[in-house]
Amino acid sequence: MKIIDKYIIKQYLTTFFVMFGLFIPIGIMVDFAEKIDKFRENEVPGDLIISYYIDFVWYFGSQLYPVFLFLAVIFFTSRLANNTEITAILSSGLSFQRFTKPFFISASIIVSFALFAGMFIVPKSNLNFNEFVSEYVKSEEKRNTSRLFKQINDNEYIYVSAYDPSRKRGLNFTLENFDGNELKHKITATTIRWDDSIFRLTNYVKRTINGDQEILKKITRKDTILDFDVDDLAPLNYVAETLNFFELNELIRYERRAGSPLINSHLLVRHKRYTIPLSCFILTLIAISVSSFKKRGGTGSNLAIGVSLGFLFIFLDKIFSVLVIKSNFSPALASWGILLVFLTIALFLLKKAIR
Repeated sequence: MKIIDKYIIKQYLTTFFVMFGLFIPIGIMVDFAEKIDKFRENEVPGDLIISYYIDFVWYFGSQLYPVFLFLAVIFFTSRLANNTEITAILSSGLSFQRFTKPFFISASIIVSFALFAGMFIVPKSNLNFNEFVSEYVKSEEKRNTSRLFKQINDNEYIYVSAYDPSRKRGLNFTLENFDGNELKHKITATTIRWDDSIFRLTNYVKRTINGDQEILKKITRKDTILDFDVDDLAPLNYVAETLNFFELNELIRYERRAGSPLINSHLLVRHKRYTIPLSCFILTLIAISVSSFKKRGGTGSNLAIGVSLGFLFIFLDKIFSVLVIKSNFSPALASWGILLVFLTIALFLLKKAIR
């Protein structure tokens, strides 16, 4: 590794961490100003607030670090260009492609850590972050609680018209048991409630079908054990964000089998755990292409371009995420499509820069 490589790697990583260190405190101050009334109203202990902001750093940073990286590369590369250091490097016979090598080595270091953190560290912080927000900031939980349908195993399906998570109670419960395509029995109840390790069904009706015969059984109240967890009726919308790599894959397998309406949201989370870190390579290439040569306006002009592209990246990410959650838009296309768009921009700018 040449001296110039070590120099660029040092500048890349140092500027990235400085940029990260500048924006994270701003995010904390804005968030604190927004939530301070809730903290006082709920008398949140100081140690819990400190723990919350430690988790906030992971939560906030894990979503925006590619943009911080992008701005960092533009900043220090523009500085090199304004000092004519890049011109001197290329004049020595080094190709532009070779010049970019230490940039991608640096990006690889960050991407490797980000992939590991995103799979195993950030989910735990996301769990703590969301639980704190649910308990002390927003009273309502983020989950769908009406018209819930789920397949609980290969043969059984359940439905409730409404579910109250705080009381663990569902209304207008139905359980259907099939043998192939043939209905074997059907259970209905006006309410179902989880009570001390058992399900309590009110106005229980079981209709058993045996060939041409039909047996009807009615009980005012029945305590029984059923093959599902009560919280499976209405899982939290953010549950996928709180699971590590292996747990998330298991959840997706289960929810796909159960026909969960949240399956696309879960798949989007899994795709983003790959695409957000990998976006660092593309954003690095764009940053190099935009800022490697001295131009009128200097660093300020390059940073303006960087901020604009950074906001475009965040905007497209949010738009596609909403499309996935609110419609049947493909999670894979929503995640990888943004990378393809920015890769096209990167290759165009690179070609223009080399020329």
